[in-house]
Amino acid sequence: MATDRRGAILEGAARVIARRGVRGLRMEELATEAGVSTALIYYHFKDRAGVLRHTLEFISDRADRYTSGEDDADAGTDAPQDPRWELEQSLLLEFQDLPEVRENSTAWGELRASAVFEPELRGDLARATLSWIHDVADLLGGIRPTAPAPALTASAERLTGLLEGLSTRWLSGALPLPHARELLKEAVALEIERLSR
Repeated sequence: MATDRRGAILEGAARVIARRGVRGLRMEELATEAGVSTALIYYHFKDRAGVLRHTLEFISDRADRYTSGEDDADAGTDAPQDPRWELEQSLLLEFQDLPEVRENSTAWGELRASAVFEPELRGDLARATLSWIHDVADLLGGIRPTAPAPALTASAERLTGLLEGLSTRWLSGALPLPHARELLKEAVALEIERLSR
């Protein structure tokens, strides 16, 4: 039961951060959103910084789930996937017009922006970003296995940085979803081409 309440608090924190930003996260509002007492929040997370750190981890884990294809009908098959398709899917699945994805992307952006003013978030955010870059670099390595590791990492940094920027524009209404997806596909093609030189 405690794990369910802890999960409810993290889901509630992601919703509140997506709606009001990190600076708008108040423990009383989070308690109402999660259907728990503020004392229970402090019991599980100690303080506001603990809530933020664990919410960042929760958001990263949730993104891993919906971008890894675990929810796909084909996830149970043993058929090998085309490495390029796998890379494109892992990135393009960040552009789904689903409430969970929109909330996750918005909350990630809010946490990233808040790290400028809240230094205690920087380390956790840097680790989560680095993990994402390494995942993308590994996928690129499946496409271009002879590419040097620094080149794979640089390509992954460009792709993840572009994805974050395109996501912000899409979520704010400045960029239509199909166009964001097309721009990302073009960037993937360019990075793969660059790695073959």
